[in-house]
Amino acid sequence: MESKINELVELVRYHQDKYYNGEPEISDAEFDALWDELVQLAPEHELFQTVGHDASEAFSKRPHIMPMNSQAKAADPESFRRWYEKVGHGRVVVQHKLDGASIELQYRAGRLAYCVTRGDGLVGDDVTANVSRMQGVPARLGLQFEGALRGEVMMRRSVHAEHYPDKANCRNAANGIMKRKDGQGARLLEVVVYDALAAEDDEFFHDEAAKLAWLQEQGLDVVEYCFFDSADEVIRYREEVMQRRPGMEFDIDGLVVKDLEIDLDDVRRARPERQIAFKFELEEAVSTLREVHWSESGHLYTPIGIIDPVRLAGTTVKRANLVNPRMIEQLDLRIGSRVAVTKRGEIIPKIERLVENPPDAPAVQLPESCGVCGAELYNAGTRLFCPNFDCPKRRLHRIRKWIEVLGVKDFGPVMVRKLFDDDLLRDIPDLYRLKEEDIAGYEGMGLASARKALENLGAVGELALPRFVAGFDIEGIGELIVARLVSAGYDTLETLENASPEELSEVDGVGEITAATVLDGLRKLAPQMKELLEMGVVSITAPPKDGALRGKSLCITGTLTQMKRSEAEKRIVEAGGLLRSTVTKDLTYLVTNEPESGSAKNRRAQELGVPILSEAELVQLLEPQ
Repeated sequence: MESKINELVELVRYHQDKYYNGEPEISDAEFDALWDELVQLAPEHELFQTVGHDASEAFSKRPHIMPMNSQAKAADPESFRRWYEKVGHGRVVVQHKLDGASIELQYRAGRLAYCVTRGDGLVGDDVTANVSRMQGVPARLGLQFEGALRGEVMMRRSVHAEHYPDKANCRNAANGIMKRKDGQGARLLEVVVYDALAAEDDEFFHDEAAKLAWLQEQGLDVVEYCFFDSADEVIRYREEVMQRRPGMEFDIDGLVVKDLEIDLDDVRRARPERQIAFKFELEEAVSTLREVHWSESGHLYTPIGIIDPVRLAGTTVKRANLVNPRMIEQLDLRIGSRVAVTKRGEIIPKIERLVENPPDAPAVQLPESCGVCGAELYNAGTRLFCPNFDCPKRRLHRIRKWIEVLGVKDFGPVMVRKLFDDDLLRDIPDLYRLKEEDIAGYEGMGLASARKALENLGAVGELALPRFVAGFDIEGIGELIVARLVSAGYDTLETLENASPEELSEVDGVGEITAATVLDGLRKLAPQMKELLEMGVVSITAPPKDGALRGKSLCITGTLTQMKRSEAEKRIVEAGGLLRSTVTKDLTYLVTNEPESGSAKNRRAQELGVPILSEAELVQLLEPQ
């Protein structure tokens, strides 16, 4: 599970970087699917505390006037109905969700001043030179307006077909033009607006209907919109728009549904609650599964389906992710199966379901032994892997993991692989036996570079127990799981090693399988851990004896603004606190910045009378007295 989450996090960050630097490789719908999959597996990951990504270094920066935050999403009618009922909506405004590049047009005294990309939601790139030349961007408005308009930079499908057929889609082409230094092609693009905010005048717009009418009065190109009084009306409209979508000039990937009343406090949230993106269903194609290749990453074997080529989201798809052995079994996939394929946010599309199996279709054969050490592979359902801790593949991966967890610079994966192949590295302790002359010459390193690399390695001398254990790459065991064990009193390597599976499984958020995995890994890696500690190059920091939160249990929910969730959890453990994932009657504090959000944890805390702390109050508790 952890390896899948890490893979998804890397993909999200990769595509965020591509998008915010004008080089997107996938559609918004595909990115949303990738994001949603990560939300399902790790709903409280620190990645969700940020809106976007750092803006490009190629442009000057400018802060936004109006927040450009992310929206909650509904992927199906059932999810949308739940949101509609939770928020208690009556009349709503429904807008087409444009699939372009977000832009903020800033006006001063009615004159266009700046055009700013989304960036990280607070600060974006100043692309005024290009955007001011696009269609639908007036240099002046019809009154002395002070504030901002929010819109989308769009390319018509006819323009894409005539001028940019080499680009995967309209959005990719529009993003590239918006960030060009020479401004070439800017006049072919259009800005379609859908929102506005008057600076320092909360009463400028009476409601969303009046706002949209005002935008039209200014002669702006306004997104298509309408009003409805029930969830069923919105769902029927979505079906109608999905049917019309192929013939539209602009790409859209869903609807945006907003409360008619303007709630500026809600708008300023990291993820507003009174509006939602009601997404369209993913594009799907049917193909035939011809064979299965097993991709090897470290000690894991991941199935990849080879299918007959089909067109999805503007690309030809020949390979599709099968996720794990359990999925193959549950879907009853066979060689020759007719399958439904969607191109989600992953680089490799995914087989979603079985359409039909032809008679006598042969079963998919799983590899039985490790191709490196020959050990019999272990099928855990969600993972097929080599269980041999001494397998060269696992040993190499463990060394790389240690370097990654410690954040050591100048020890790249290629160099580590070459050192491993040359028998200079076999296990983690060997890193600390390396001399300058051992690594000089690898990856272009001279003696000075080699000295710096070894200094970086030796600079991390003290490690908290969670970080130390996570660095040894026990299957699926990261810092947070060990932190939970530490907060439950298993706060030294000795107490962890001497615990029973039954004792560890009683810790909140651990469970029987995880407990057994921890203990098995510690037992098998004990010689390496002992050797490393006896070398004196690293040590495990002692747990706090009387921290500010000693004996207190805390559960965090919602978005934090002053620090990342991982940092907050680390500081709680360092202060002696116990981390909980659920709200129970014996919980000391629920930590949230949105106590009135109506979330399940907030409601449960109020029902049980559990005290609620804001992030600021938590920080105050953590500060030295």
